[in-house]
Amino acid sequence: MIPNACIQVHTSPVDRPSVPVWFAEVVIIVQHLATSGLLDVFAHEVRLVRGRFGSYEPIDFLALLIGYAISGERTLADFFERIEPFETEFMALFGRRCLPHRSSLSRFLADVDRPCLEAFRALFQHHAFTDGWTLESIGGLWDRQGHRCIVFDVDATRQAARQRALPCGPELPATRRRLDAVCAPGYKGRKRGEVVRTRTTALQMHTRQWIGTYSGKGNGDYRDELASALQAITSYVKTFALTSEVALVRLDGQYGDAAVIAQIILAGVHLVTRGRGYQILGHPQIQGVLVHAPTANITSINTGEVVELFDGGWLQPGEDFPQVRVIVARHQAPAPEKSISVGKRINEWVYELFMTTLDVERFLLEDVLDLYHGRGAFEAVLADEDVENDPDRWCCYSECGRSPLANRVPMDMEPSARARTWHAGTTNARN
Repeated sequence: MIPNACIQVHTSPVDRPSVPVWFAEVVIIVQHLATSGLLDVFAHEVRLVRGRFGSYEPIDFLALLIGYAISGERTLADFFERIEPFETEFMALFGRRCLPHRSSLSRFLADVDRPCLEAFRALFQHHAFTDGWTLESIGGLWDRQGHRCIVFDVDATRQAARQRALPCGPELPATRRRLDAVCAPGYKGRKRGEVVRTRTTALQMHTRQWIGTYSGKGNGDYRDELASALQAITSYVKTFALTSEVALVRLDGQYGDAAVIAQIILAGVHLVTRGRGYQILGHPQIQGVLVHAPTANITSINTGEVVELFDGGWLQPGEDFPQVRVIVARHQAPAPEKSISVGKRINEWVYELFMTTLDVERFLLEDVLDLYHGRGAFEAVLADEDVENDPDRWCCYSECGRSPLANRVPMDMEPSARARTWHAGTTNARN
C-alpha cells in the first residue's frame, strides 16, 4: 500500500453488511405510494379470509413482492438473504413491523382467493390507469375521417411446463407435483411438456401500459378471460372520459369465430381480428368479389411477395349475429410439398380472412392489414418472447434464464442486431 496521510482505514470485528444497491429505489417508490395514499387504500380494501393468519396482513406480503420486483434478484431465496440484515428498516418503509418468513409468503400466495384478487385488480385499475397520464399523453390513432381510436391488443398464449419423470410402483406413495395447482393437461402443439398453462394479456399499444393479465390451468377459459380483458379496456377509456366506441381491439385468430366476435361487439368496442371460419369463402357475396380484380395490392416487407386484398363487404358470420366487414387476402401458394401455417390453400392460392367493424371510409383495406400485422400487434412490444419458445431457456438455472453463450452478446450492439445475435447464439447452443 502506498503511504498517504490523508487515508485512514478503520476495521472492526463486527459484521456490517452493505446496503443493497436497489434499496434507495425501494425508498423512492414506497414514498410515492404512501404519498398518493395507495398503501392505506390497499391495507383497508384488500382482505383475505384464511385460518391461522397470525400477525400478518396482506400489506406485509405486498411489501415483500414490491421489494422483490424492484430488487432484480434472481430468486426469492436470494432476495430474502440480501434483505435479512435490513428487514426492520425495510418493513418500516411500509409502516409494518415484521418481515414474513418465506414459508409464510408461500402459504399466503397459495390461499389467495378470487375476491381478494379482484379487489386488488379493481384497486390497480382505479389508480394505475391515470397515474402520470393525461388525455393527451395516452396517444391514439386517427382514422381518415379524423376520429380518434385507442388501440388495444388482447393476446392469449399457451406454454407447456416440463416435468421430471418420477419413479412409480406399488410400494411407492402416489406422486404429488407442485405444478398441479396451476397447470393441467391441455393442447401443447409442438411444445414438449406434460401440462400447460394459458395467459391472456391486454395491452394499450400507444403507452405500452398493461391493462390486465389473466391466466388459467390447461387450455383455460379464453371466453371468460376475454370478458375480463374487455371490462378492463372499457374501464380504461371511461377513466379518461371517453366512450367505449373509441377503443379498437386487435385480436388473433383464436377469437375469429362468430360467437366471440359477437361478444366483442356487444362490449361496445371496435375490433380487428383474423377469421378462422374459412367456410365463409363459399358465401355467394365473397365468391362474387373474388372473380373481379383485387381492390388493392400490398407487398410483404419480409418476403417480398404480393398480397391481393378484396373487400368482401358486410356479412353476418352466423345466424342472429351482428354484421362484420370481411376482408380477404390471398397470395400465391408455395410448392405442394411445403406446408402453410396460416391460411387455407385452395388450388394455387392461399386465402386469409380478416374481420373488422371499421367502416371503409375510416380505414382502407391497407390500413386494416397494417394495423393487424404491425401497429397494433402485441409481438412488437415483447419481441423476445418470440424466441423464448424453448422451455429449456426459461427453465434453466443460469443468470437471468439465459444460456452461457447468450450472455456473451455485446450490450453495445443495436437492439435489433443484439436480438438476432442472441437468437442465433441460443439456437447454436441448443444444437
